[in-house]
Amino acid sequence: MSKEPISLGEALASFDALWSPRIVTRVNDYDVRIAKVEGEHVWHVHDETDEFFLVLDGELHISLREPDGERTVHLPRGAVFTVPRGTEHKPYAPSGAAILMFEPTGTPTVGDRHDDVPDHVDATTGHMLSS
Repeated sequence: MSKEPISLGEALASFDALWSPRIVTRVNDYDVRIAKVEGEHVWHVHDETDEFFLVLDGELHISLREPDGERTVHLPRGAVFTVPRGTEHKPYAPSGAAILMFEPTGTPTVGDRHDDVPDHVDATTGHMLSS
């Protein structure tokens, strides 16, 4: 990890891949990840952890399957939302977005249970940000 401040704008400019998060730093046992996103992710569940989202640019939608039914939360730039552990969800960004996430190190981007992973979604535990 860097011992210097990290510009999120520069970090985001350093890669083009969509739905392929980069680890910018770690806090205790958590990755701080950034990603560029556009279109749909995949329905998935993180059984053992919540998932925190902060929208840095654009707008992110997250569909949720909850006991009372399905709903979608809309996150404009600057909004945060935490998907509770065990909640099936599918992020999507119709016009593209840049997001920041906090997740325990080693958490797969497609969760513990998921639908088929489309080619445009990187099933990873995050990639280290290139210097």
